[in-house]
Amino acid sequence: MRINFNRLSRVAFPLIGGIQGGCSMERNHSAQTYPSLSSASGGEKPSLISFLTIILLLISVASVSAQTKEFTAAGIKVIFAPSPKEVVSVRLFIDGGTANYPKEKEGIESLALMTAVEGGTTAHDKTAFHTEAEKIGARFSSSSSYDYGTMDMTCLSSFFDRSWQLFSEAVLTPAFDEKEFGIIQEQLVSGTQMSQSDPDQHLRNLAMENVFTGKNYSKIPEGTAESLQKLTVKDTRDYYFSTVGKKRCFIVVVGQVKEEDLKKKIEATFGKLPEGTAAQKEPKQFIREPSVFREDRDIATNYIRGLFTAPSLSDKESPAMRVAMSIMQDKFFVELRTKRSLSYAPAAFYSTGVINSSYNVIYISTRDPAQSMAVMTDIINDAKKNGFTEKELKDTKAQFLTNYYKGQETSAAQSMSLGTAEIAGDWNMVYALTEKVNALTVDDLNKVFRKYTNAIKWTYLGKKDAAKAEDFRQVKYDKKNMPY
Repeated sequence: MRINFNRLSRVAFPLIGGIQGGCSMERNHSAQTYPSLSSASGGEKPSLISFLTIILLLISVASVSAQTKEFTAAGIKVIFAPSPKEVVSVRLFIDGGTANYPKEKEGIESLALMTAVEGGTTAHDKTAFHTEAEKIGARFSSSSSYDYGTMDMTCLSSFFDRSWQLFSEAVLTPAFDEKEFGIIQEQLVSGTQMSQSDPDQHLRNLAMENVFTGKNYSKIPEGTAESLQKLTVKDTRDYYFSTVGKKRCFIVVVGQVKEEDLKKKIEATFGKLPEGTAAQKEPKQFIREPSVFREDRDIATNYIRGLFTAPSLSDKESPAMRVAMSIMQDKFFVELRTKRSLSYAPAAFYSTGVINSSYNVIYISTRDPAQSMAVMTDIINDAKKNGFTEKELKDTKAQFLTNYYKGQETSAAQSMSLGTAEIAGDWNMVYALTEKVNALTVDDLNKVFRKYTNAIKWTYLGKKDAAKAEDFRQVKYDKKNMPY
């Protein structure tokens, strides 16, 4: 293994300088941001142990970066990152997400993938399958989001052979047993009912329906109680086998695995997957016009979420936008929480949890919606007019990259980052991000921020009388010069 230490120094030294000058710790505000790179002012200076940990992570990520490669096995794209870590992470990504099903069947992918990995196979019922997995410490899971779904395995390299057998069995021959399907369906229904009563989760769903009305992002990946209850085991099984095919899937593997062994395993197992069809995705949706959507609810705190367009994750403007929104997070925290006590956890971030139609988020839970939205838009307008400072950029680069590397500690985190980057266009952007962030200038941030902050779509959940129509303020912009 050869590490390019010249490249590593270009990455590390700017980061080290920022750490020594003090950087603030991350606050995660949304389950949609993965990995979350938003940060908030905390004024906490990392210890020597934390500093050394970051350096070790830099070396670890650099070594993985140097060896990561892609190849094709049995007609399936594979992204392989060999690592000295004994914990191996394998993810089968299924492209499309909410583009794969109609609105009335929202939640079907979540239900299908969960039933496949948790409901037993044709060779092992649920109990026997999980007993085998527990013996070797293997864990299997699934997820479904707006742009993709995953079927996942985490195991020890010493038990990789048996773990792979179980994983491929779950993917290729899930039983879709009627009884187990019913149990999992009820679990998901209960989860959606809890989400409905959780203001933050419900606000997120309302915002997506408000901003992307009639589009794929208006569908709720987890489904609703109504949509899930209508799905039959046949519906779900048919969906699974029509969706999980070679043209819609790729595999990411991170860990202590031999490449030739991995190729043979994939050819012997996932080579049996049908060709299938590619996901049919929508063109990127831009937020061009402001709007307000309200749902009145008699609750103690009012919840507000504003969305505006952002460059795509693969766009060259993306690193600048992400850093700019990290600076905005700091500004929101200082002005809305520290100085005015309007909210415990205001937020501003670039959402890395969506890929096809990227957006930025501003969020607050507060008892004073009018003043809060006034302050939020004033902060945005000030940044558009006066720009960001060199000090803000220098400090935020350091904390941004610190959070990034801390978020790449595990094999599972690395496999998810590689996979989402591939969905966005190219897995190599995972390793290119650091140099791009270090190369950013204040002018880069100012240009991208002024370009994309032109219209806010507000979503409000709270007391009817707490916010008037005129309280939902908009940012200042020249509509004639809107670039999108």
